[in-house]
Amino acid sequence: MTFIELSNQIFNESVLDYHKTDNVDAPINNPYEFKTIEYYLYLKNWIDTVQWHLEDIIRNPEIDPVEALALKRRIDKSNQDRTDLVELIDSYFLDQYKDVVIKSSAIINTESPAWAIDRLSILHLKIYHMQQEVERKDSSADHLTQCQTKLNILLEQKVDLSTAIDQLISDISDGVKKMKVYKQMKMYNDPALNPVLYAKGK
Repeated sequence: MTFIELSNQIFNESVLDYHKTDNVDAPINNPYEFKTIEYYLYLKNWIDTVQWHLEDIIRNPEIDPVEALALKRRIDKSNQDRTDLVELIDSYFLDQYKDVVIKSSAIINTESPAWAIDRLSILHLKIYHMQQEVERKDSSADHLTQCQTKLNILLEQKVDLSTAIDQLISDISDGVKKMKVYKQMKMYNDPALNPVLYAKGK
């Protein structure tokens, strides 16, 4: 099984597991051994899935403002966790291919493998929820047709993205592309870098 086949299998598993309860507060029951790449892939998608539903909840026009603020803080924390996990997965790739002899003609890809895998994780959520729309019984025929068209595009995109990531990993392992990772350096969560936060300490 290739890395991308493994990723797609685990992402699909995580999405289905979450929707057994469909509850943003449901505890994660990660079935994989702690600190393995499988464990991190499952955790990555679970974080994405919970955040997907938090984003739905916060858009309720009748939401209590106090609750909305708490949700916004929770989403910010989730975004930071997601970023940290992507960087951890990239560390896995850096370790996997640290001994590869990089060709003099090697080029840098526009994004790292883990950030591409991040997009694949989100794509699984888009596919799942678009499939739900296609199966709705209370929608018009026009709505169902539009959603089926969108679903077909998402499924095609999943094949294309999976192929592209597979090719990227292969190119890195062959030294055709060199892997270079930059930390995201998010500033808004850092009390030393966000001027609103560090002004409070003066």
